Amino acid sequence: MTATAPTAEAAVRKSSPGAARGPRRRPGRVRRAGLPYLLLLPALLLELLVHLVPMVIGAVMSLKELTQFYIRDWGTAPWAGLDNYAVSVDFDAPVGKALLHSFLVTIAFTLLSVGLCWLVGTAAAVFMQDTFRGRGLLRALFLVPYALPVYAAVITWVFMFQHDNGLVNHVLHDQLGLTDKPSFWLIGDNSFLALLTVSVWKGWPFAFLIVMAGLQNIPRELYEAAALDGAGMLQQIRRITLPSLRPVNQVLVLVLFLWTFNDFNTPYVLFGRSAPEAADLISVHIYQASFVTWNFGTGSAMSVLLLLFLLVVTGVYLVLTSRGRRTAP
Repeated sequence: MTATAPTAEAAVRKSSPGAARGPRRRPGRVRRAGLPYLLLLPALLLELLVHLVPMVIGAVMSLKELTQFYIRDWGTAPWAGLDNYAVSVDFDAPVGKALLHSFLVTIAFTLLSVGLCWLVGTAAAVFMQDTFRGRGLLRALFLVPYALPVYAAVITWVFMFQHDNGLVNHVLHDQLGLTDKPSFWLIGDNSFLALLTVSVWKGWPFAFLIVMAGLQNIPRELYEAAALDGAGMLQQIRRITLPSLRPVNQVLVLVLFLWTFNDFNTPYVLFGRSAPEAADLISVHIYQASFVTWNFGTGSAMSVLLLLFLLVVTGVYLVLTSRGRRTAP
């Protein structure tokens, strides 16, 4: 009886060779696996139409002498080749020198704004981890600047920065006596501080929200064990909080950098069509080159250069952060 059982099983295997190779993948399973990609296809096509088509048109416009004389039919504008790019990067000429100044101002503004947004948001998120009365209300108040419409919030700051009857000068000069006379915040060198203040005010709640969500994934047992070992609050933040938040911070810093570097609404609403020289961000500078001087070819070339710069910075940042994750213990 025991000798015939293997023989019968071998005969079944020979008669059904597909069973020896294992179960075949059913067509229905293949269709179910491809369903998510099929559902994402309309959104992907829409994203390509919304982003890719304008980028291609902008790249074509940058190769033309497109001025106000050809605005009705920009396809008839003569080809300029790389002349618009040469004018934009000629830092000895007025156009290139102004673009370089705007680029440096934008770099300084972006680094300061992103750094302060991350610092304030992280500090607030760590502070809100402790349980106390009114924590939910305070969290909601922290998110108000992020929830407000940009135009309404920035227009409010415009009134606050007014020279004669603004709240900022009333507090700094009339109440605290920190300045000798009321300051001009929307013109001159102080415009950079005004722009930075508004940017940090409306940007740090986003950092607070992301970091606070990342803190929920850190086990409380780690802090309890560190406290039993005698670690203080600063040591716990340095040894536990910041290393655990590294993946979150890598994405957060990149998103804040891209948003801040490309920010157009804040300086435009704060200063109008012509920003002061101290707060001449590159987004407003490109707008002025395109829609104020009516030189759309040069403005498109500046936009393409800005896109290439952001792509390079993003690629280098992703390579460095991914290498840091692989080498981390």
